[in-house]
Amino acid sequence: MTRPMLTIDLDALAANWRGLDAASAATVETGAVVKADAYGLGLEKVAPVLADAGARSFFVALAEEGAALRRVLGPGPAIHVFSGHMDGDAAALAGSDLIPLLNSAEQAARHFAALPGHPFGVQLDSGMNRLGMEPGEFAALRDRIAEAGPRLLLSHLACADEPDYAMNAAQLQSFAAMTQGLDAPRSLAATGGTLLGAAYHFELCRPGIGLYGGRPYGDAQAVVQVSVPVIQTRTVTAGEAVGYGATWTAPRDSNIATVAVGYADGFTRHLSNAATLWAGARACPLVGRVSMDLLTVDVTGLDRVPDSLDVLGPHQGIDALADAAGTIGYEILTSLGARYARGYIRRNEAGAA
Repeated sequence: MTRPMLTIDLDALAANWRGLDAASAATVETGAVVKADAYGLGLEKVAPVLADAGARSFFVALAEEGAALRRVLGPGPAIHVFSGHMDGDAAALAGSDLIPLLNSAEQAARHFAALPGHPFGVQLDSGMNRLGMEPGEFAALRDRIAEAGPRLLLSHLACADEPDYAMNAAQLQSFAAMTQGLDAPRSLAATGGTLLGAAYHFELCRPGIGLYGGRPYGDAQAVVQVSVPVIQTRTVTAGEAVGYGATWTAPRDSNIATVAVGYADGFTRHLSNAATLWAGARACPLVGRVSMDLLTVDVTGLDRVPDSLDVLGPHQGIDALADAAGTIGYEILTSLGARYARGYIRRNEAGAA
């Protein structure tokens, strides 16, 4: 098989949810963020595992994502939509029993007019200046919103992955002040906020990247492995160049493996001459530029070139690869392309899911 292989450990995913759930008190609900097709790992497989683990509140970016999630989960779990109630969303919100997180007075007016009595939440801007009602805007609507009974009041931390950053405490204070006295569950913490401690937990935490094995959840189990087949090996003599632009020249006679993955598969060109692939526990440097479908890897010194090399696995997680690319683990996960053959592992069940 020439396609690269993406293997997703669903038991590790469930363990990560349980670990983050244990980081807050038993009185605090733990939800799950599954936007962008569960961070690129497949909503249809991921969401039921999180529901089985105990998640009852889910978060997506768009109403269309929420409708797809409802088809997967069926009735029961709460599905919140970060983008709120956009023009044209009413049918999807009503038909799939979705909870829009209203971001503005305009959205609030649209929701109350189009879907009176339909559940909603409110997203508040506590300082990130991205989405949500600012304090003055919310204050003007506070009584109307309180009367309508929001299901959730939510805000988002800008710097939660840096525990000592002063903005965390400032946003906490702002969110607490805006929501004081309102009888509705509140949520400020995603993965990073969950790890900041009880003051940030309120009534609901909503981890995302930590579920999938990424920072800042240092105790996360690895969820993804990517193995790529070796198509060809060749000997490159000292002084010969490899790849587009001749950006790498062999310093000695070298054995070069060409493997079937490239930027079309989310392996960004920023990894050119910078990434490492693995043959078991042996590190093998990527040499030359990343091209659309191919990488060239220095496998000199291996006793035997294996049939495949690991891009992600026990010796390199999403954040280590992201560091090499100058990006973040979120981007690594959500950039994985459609060409991967996917396998889902459940060790507590017979065979793969």
